[in-house]
Amino acid sequence: MADQDIFENIDELITEERALRSRSTAELGLSADERVRLREVEVQLDQCWDLLRQRRALSEYGEDPSEARVRPASEVEGYQS
Repeated sequence: MADQDIFENIDELITEERALRSRSTAELGLSADERVRLREVEVQLDQCWDLLRQRRALSEYGEDPSEARVRPASEVEGYQS
């Protein structure tokens, strides 16, 4: 997956996240399924950003960025800011 593909995926996820957040505040909240989907979108966004960071780090050190892999949600979500 190329950086451009990852950015396109991020854009789609951000659009979906904004729509869900807008519905959660503009209406009576989200359904249980929508809350689950919002959490899934948040995790997928974190995974995409992590993948981009991995690709950039590999490239910076002269390695093949295509070797970067999507890390499990449990790993990505455990990072400290």
